[in-house]
Amino acid sequence: MKITKRLSAAVFAALMLGAGASWAAKPHVVILATGGTIAGAQAKGQDAGYKSGSFQVEDLIKAVPNLGDLATITGEQVVNIGSQDMNNEVWLKLAKRLNEVLAQKDVDAVVITHGTDTMEETGYFLSLVTHSTKPVMLVGSMRPATGTSADGPANIYNAVSAVVHPKAVGRGVMVLLNDEIHYAREATKTNTTQLDTFKSPNRGKAGMTNAGRVYWYNPLATKHTSTSEFSVDKLTELPRVEIFYGYANVGRDFIDQCVKLGCKGMVLAGVGDGNATKVAVAGLQDAIKKGVAVVRSSRTNSGITDRNVELNDDEMGSIASMELNPQKSRVLLMLGLTKTSDPKKLQEYFNEY
Repeated sequence: MKITKRLSAAVFAALMLGAGASWAAKPHVVILATGGTIAGAQAKGQDAGYKSGSFQVEDLIKAVPNLGDLATITGEQVVNIGSQDMNNEVWLKLAKRLNEVLAQKDVDAVVITHGTDTMEETGYFLSLVTHSTKPVMLVGSMRPATGTSADGPANIYNAVSAVVHPKAVGRGVMVLLNDEIHYAREATKTNTTQLDTFKSPNRGKAGMTNAGRVYWYNPLATKHTSTSEFSVDKLTELPRVEIFYGYANVGRDFIDQCVKLGCKGMVLAGVGDGNATKVAVAGLQDAIKKGVAVVRSSRTNSGITDRNVELNDDEMGSIASMELNPQKSRVLLMLGLTKTSDPKKLQEYFNEY
């Protein structure tokens, strides 16, 4: 009797499993939901306004056709808010839960649904305090779930496609919208309503997606995730850090008030290369003398704010933000202040992260 050369898949699998072979199941992706436009609903179909966080994570998963073909998907609702209401308390809660989920052996990657308004800040915060090489992708939308041509389902599908890709491992925390993948450190929102709002002005995109296909570019060169020294494990709060916006004729009242309120740090969103009026600079100098850590950044949102260019940081005792915009400078300064108040060490963080 001739032995057939081809076995059915079921018979072959049964034989191999009986022999003790292990089979690679579909990757397991956990979706942590926080609300935002992607879960938003309009009161009327043509309304420009909407209520963020109207839908639960289960609703978002069900709205994405063929998502289960990519991975085994499970969801968890961490919070359900508009990202304009994101705060330090939620950041700590989300970061701790993210680390717990990533530590599970049966979890391969995490997708976080989030509003776009503060997505870049949350993403950068998580990139500094997440300790895993497993991929993490923040995903949102510019149109609510009830809107015409809602972009949320496609963004979620592409986000899952990206995190299960083998080359996603070790790339840290990323952001995906409009078929573009950005490193959270590099991404910034640049438009109020357009689908292509996120850009990476200094170092460019991390990659692209096209109907589930993923194309990767250069890896992130700075420290992040598994190489980061920051941790939220023992933190219950973050130091107060405020942003001071520079403009023509700006005074020092806001700076002096922040000192009175006990701020531990301030970020100058300065004109040009991180500058301000003479009176405002004098206020920052006085704040530094009173122990407030001051970082100079730029309101232009791109380029490098380097040391000792517009102002003499060595004399002032200030810190240069380098590539970080004001909102991300605030994030790094808060975490830096949990470890040190030494401006030289804080400058090292801004050079490395």
